[in-house]
Amino acid sequence: MDQVTVSSKYQIIIPRSIRKSLGIRPGQKVQVMRYEDRIELIPVKPVQKLRGFLKGIDTAVEREPDRL
Repeated sequence: MDQVTVSSKYQIIIPRSIRKSLGIRPGQKVQVMRYEDRIELIPVKPVQKLRGFLKGIDTAVEREPDRL
């Protein structure tokens, strides 16, 4: 597990291994979320790269008898 230090300007450096595995590039946006007692950084991906990520998902939905 990697550790980072918060600078006097409240900045951190994301470790190289994490950047490489997630494909984070300089200038890329990252969402910051508080989840219970931790901080999560979520890379924002362009919409074009998300195209087709649900390919193969089962879209058949069991409907109630009174619905069309």
